[in-house]
Amino acid sequence: MIRSLLALLHRDLRLAFRHGAETLLGAIFFALALALFPLGVGASADILARIGAGVIWVLALFAVLLTLERLYQSDYEDGSLELMVLAPVPLELLVFGKCLAHWLTSGLLLVVMSPLLALLMSLPAEAYWVLPAALLLGTPTLTLIGSIGAALLVGSRRGSALTALLVLPLYIPVLIFGVSAVDGYLLGLGGGAQLTILGAMLLFALALAPPATAAALRVALE
Repeated sequence: MIRSLLALLHRDLRLAFRHGAETLLGAIFFALALALFPLGVGASADILARIGAGVIWVLALFAVLLTLERLYQSDYEDGSLELMVLAPVPLELLVFGKCLAHWLTSGLLLVVMSPLLALLMSLPAEAYWVLPAALLLGTPTLTLIGSIGAALLVGSRRGSALTALLVLPLYIPVLIFGVSAVDGYLLGLGGGAQLTILGAMLLFALALAPPATAAALRVALE
């Protein structure tokens, strides 16, 4: 089973690097939108520092949403998804592999970019580590939750728009605790509790999202 998981992970990563522009769409949107944001609200360091964490988290959320459609749609179109469902390997394990590949090519890029973008938004030095830490815990949860929505609407002509409407309410707790973790440290109140909750959300999503996604994929292919 581990060999099948690694093979799927290698395949998805290779396809992601082959379609570089599509893979980097979320990261490019994240960077460009944040670079343009100071032009709209002004370049005042105080204003940017006050809203910076929230802006970065909201843009990270939308960057993940932009790339959710490629989780299963291409596999559905070329027939690979049916083979995965029929394979003698637990579909939940394959779903986990696809989510991991998606996060490595989308969420991880946002984590790596976040210290530079925190500097752009004039956030204090503490944000250079707490913001990546919060995103490191939060972005995999966003991918796992989004995987359920993408599976429910696989094959739909308006899948991307409907997926956004479906999963956005479920993203709100991650957004709230992600922003409050950063703001807590910046205000000197500490954000350890919020980071712990983000970690608990990640574990909860790891336990429930693969089975729920697998069930949704089986229903979609019936």
